[in-house]
Amino acid sequence: MASTDQYSLADLLRVMERLRDPDHGCPWDLDQDFRSIVPSTLEECYELAEAIEHDNFPHVAEELGDVMFQVVFYAQLGKERGLFSFDSVVHTLVDKLVRRHPHVFANGEIEGVVDERTEVADVKITWEAIKQQEREARQQTSALADVPVALPALVRAQKLQKRAARVGFDWSDTEGVLDKVEEEVRELRAALTAGDGEGTAEEVGDVLFSMVNLVRHLKLDAESALRHSSAKFESRFTAMESIAGDSGASLAELDQQQLERLWEQVKSR
Repeated sequence: MASTDQYSLADLLRVMERLRDPDHGCPWDLDQDFRSIVPSTLEECYELAEAIEHDNFPHVAEELGDVMFQVVFYAQLGKERGLFSFDSVVHTLVDKLVRRHPHVFANGEIEGVVDERTEVADVKITWEAIKQQEREARQQTSALADVPVALPALVRAQKLQKRAARVGFDWSDTEGVLDKVEEEVRELRAALTAGDGEGTAEEVGDVLFSMVNLVRHLKLDAESALRHSSAKFESRFTAMESIAGDSGASLAELDQQQLERLWEQVKSR
């Protein structure tokens, strides 16, 4: 490749083939299968999300490449086993996008133009109606069908609640959700008071599920909200460590009152 040229998608696919070459490929890549690279896929997606949260766009570009490599890796595995190829993955994706956007692609054609403007609310209704038709074609009749079990718990809870809300099973206002949160907290306190370990675990889950419902009603994203709070806690805690270190102490050497005063000092900043 000339120095002024850029690598292409075809080059990436060829690199993947070379990495999986039985005779001259990479031993690690040859040792992988569909299941073994799933942890890497999840890790790359989280690294991409972190780069976006920090507005580190050069890093976003790099992480997008890492996520793309995961797709290419799965496609190569599928090709080797005669299951599917990268081209078939692209075809399925384009077909699905065109089918789910009739307000953009007139007559199901990529260059077909729809002149009328469509409101966002109408787009969501159409999108979900089409997805429901697709689920029914797969004989998935439940409104909760195909919500992946492997999703992070907060994300999955929010998706389940959204699905249920679409068929009318939802609180009418935020006040009702707050009441439910308070009810679940009372039940958690009762389980703790009774020393019911199994009941306590169940009630903790109910409190979390109700809080996700509250976040959804507030038009927020539970995962993003918790990530933000975790980052805030991390920042404050490391500031506490720094202040304690400046005075020649560590947090482990401080008593509860000293830790509380230090926490309030950091918060006041």
